[in-house]
Amino acid sequence: MTIELDRDTKTRAIQSLQRYFDENMEEPIGNITANALLNFFLQDIAPSVYNQAVRDVQANMQQKTEDLDIEVHADEFQYWPKQKR
Repeated sequence: MTIELDRDTKTRAIQSLQRYFDENMEEPIGNITANALLNFFLQDIAPSVYNQAVRDVQANMQQKTEDLDIEVHADEFQYWPKQKR
């Protein structure tokens, strides 16, 4: 699965990479280099982050599914016990 960003997000990501290099590295990087670095991240590293996010969501949904029985449980056969009161 290829992870792609929309145009605005990609532009903002490139600007963020350039700012990071400006503030934290000895040399700044240009737009073309930042774009290449972003593409590398998206192709090589982002799938790992994406897969972890999917696992986290699956675990969260599994927990919610397990809690569902508690939240919507209805006691069965309650007519006769109520009649004895």
